[in-house]
Amino acid sequence: MLLRLSALDADAATAVRVIAHFEALMSAGSDAVSLVRSTAGLAQCAAGLERTGGRRVRFGPGGAALPGEPERVSGSAFFGDTDSGPGGRVWLERPGAPGPFDELVLEWMAIAARMLDGRRRAAEPPHAADPALVELVLSEREAVEDRARALRLLGLVPELPLRVVAVALAGTGAAGTPASPGSPGAAGSAGGRRGSDALALAPAPAADGGNGAGGPETASPGSGSGHGAGPAPDIGVETVALLGRSGLPGSVRIARVGPLGAVLVQRPDGDPASPAEALRAAAGARPAGPDAPGQSAGRAVRSVRAGVGGLTEALDAGVSWQQARVALRFAVAGTPEEAVTDHDDLGPVALLAEIPAERLRARPEVRALAELAAGEGGGTGIAALAAFCRTGSLRQAAAELHLHHSSVAARLAHVEETLGWRLRDPRDRFRAHLALYAWRLSGTE
Repeated sequence: MLLRLSALDADAATAVRVIAHFEALMSAGSDAVSLVRSTAGLAQCAAGLERTGGRRVRFGPGGAALPGEPERVSGSAFFGDTDSGPGGRVWLERPGAPGPFDELVLEWMAIAARMLDGRRRAAEPPHAADPALVELVLSEREAVEDRARALRLLGLVPELPLRVVAVALAGTGAAGTPASPGSPGAAGSAGGRRGSDALALAPAPAADGGNGAGGPETASPGSGSGHGAGPAPDIGVETVALLGRSGLPGSVRIARVGPLGAVLVQRPDGDPASPAEALRAAAGARPAGPDAPGQSAGRAVRSVRAGVGGLTEALDAGVSWQQARVALRFAVAGTPEEAVTDHDDLGPVALLAEIPAERLRARPEVRALAELAAGEGGGTGIAALAAFCRTGSLRQAAAELHLHHSSVAARLAHVEETLGWRLRDPRDRFRAHLALYAWRLSGTE
């Protein structure tokens, strides 16, 4: 039919090809990224899609993702209504005058976007992922083609950037091995009650067919109960529980990689915003009542630590994974601010992680902090010191720890007397903060 139409009317044949292109996309169940990228290639100009709420996707005709606002919109169309959802807008960015088929392309692009948007809301992809695929993506030794294929099998886009988050149980080091009692990586070593307790996690959502063995895709909530004489906490379950409450936008894939939880976070619009704040909010969200469902009064709450890697190209996810594990060494059980560390926020401090642990332990400030933490009430003093160094304010530190400011002042006075610092002096406060980082790293190698 196309050959006959081409002989009779070249424009009609082109129109049929345009319609067939979008019908093939819709029948294949493509996502918004595939829709925009293929439309840009079809129209041979940049194309974009923006859903209501500001989530934007832009691609150039060569298939490369384009950040930021469109430079020049040559034509646009809207999609979505009260039945199909909030919808949004699609557009073409042709530098000159609109092409003869741009109107048809936009019309069918909007139809495809509306249909795909409805499918997206009806069935969100599961968060659990195949650990083998995730390990392949995070490997820096595998071929680029293999990593790209693994990303696509995970439902991620190789052309868009992503971040990796490393999650560990509070009582383990950065490698997921158990921390020695009283070390910076041990659960509850931040000390204190109330605001300085380990972070409570709500029970993890049940996974379909979960039996408690293997990664988070097969684990059941029971495998992570881990209190008292019950089974030990499961890092896969705990990671699913944390991410399930975070409500992170975009594509989130979770798997257990050895003793750690690995989370791939990719936003379809390439938004560079870090998920750290959302994870802190989720980590600080305690279940209603004194104990989580299924917990008896007085049982110790579960806790996790998380390190957030930097934004990297999806094919370089191994770099973000390495950064996430470095950030994890700086995270300790305690307040949400302490339990979730963003590698981007560390800046040059991250270089401390390159110093061997034995050299850090040899520093007199680190030895003094270790002795303070091991003494009676030392954990509460360490928690107050960390909060004060981070905020620079007695009242803000008290608010973060959910304590009266006079209680925090008393604990800081004990720290000053023991260590010989004057924390109101900016130089001593800087030394104290640096010593805290070094002490944490010394016990989490």
